[in-house]
Amino acid sequence: MPAEQSGSDLSSVGFDSAWCATDLGEYRPCRYTYEYYPYESLPPLDSTDFTGTFQRLGGTGETAPEQVRALNRLAENLVSKGLTLPRDFVAFQADSKLHCSLDEVSVTCCWTDISEPLPSPVEPGAFLVRFLRDQQDCVIWYLYLRPSGEAFVVHSDLDYEYEYEAQRNGEQTETNLDDPQEQRAAILWCSPSFGEFAHRFWIENRLWHALRGNDLSGLEPQMRDYLRHYAPPGIPA
Repeated sequence: MPAEQSGSDLSSVGFDSAWCATDLGEYRPCRYTYEYYPYESLPPLDSTDFTGTFQRLGGTGETAPEQVRALNRLAENLVSKGLTLPRDFVAFQADSKLHCSLDEVSVTCCWTDISEPLPSPVEPGAFLVRFLRDQQDCVIWYLYLRPSGEAFVVHSDLDYEYEYEAQRNGEQTETNLDDPQEQRAAILWCSPSFGEFAHRFWIENRLWHALRGNDLSGLEPQMRDYLRHYAPPGIPA
């Protein structure tokens, strides 16, 4: 499914869409560590949750000064390029309670790793900002920031920070950053906002833990509904 059908105008970029994640037990199998699931197959999320307060993730705590300084440096760099960070991303990453919450819940040992702005290899004036990566770099998630002000989440198996550094040093890699068609195929759209990405990632990883522990008794109604979306006949949610 082209990403533009999911509410983002990506016709000039040409990204396809897919949600990259692991299994949800027998409700949603996974052949390997990760699977690409069609975005349209995912359970819908309640848009009223995306207010920037992240209440479903436990809400905000105190501001982390070190994180604020790092985000300010990143924001200044982006301003010089005519771009801004999404408010929900800033609120999440500047918060001492939320900043590493995705790391803590991740069942595949993903960890927060925010990069400097990296030029989009497919769209002049657009930039990528890496924010989360798998421990073995099987998948890396980025903010995709467009000159129009649009911001959404994409993922790739390429570490573009490494790729650009290798290119500057004259090193050969397995991808060609100067081939837009190849790069479009290497980047997949997965969420219309950082807030939605964080909620879905958090929900799915919590569900994985509950399913592995064979204890669904403590799940909130929203999480039960999420699982029910996948429930095959004969398996209660």
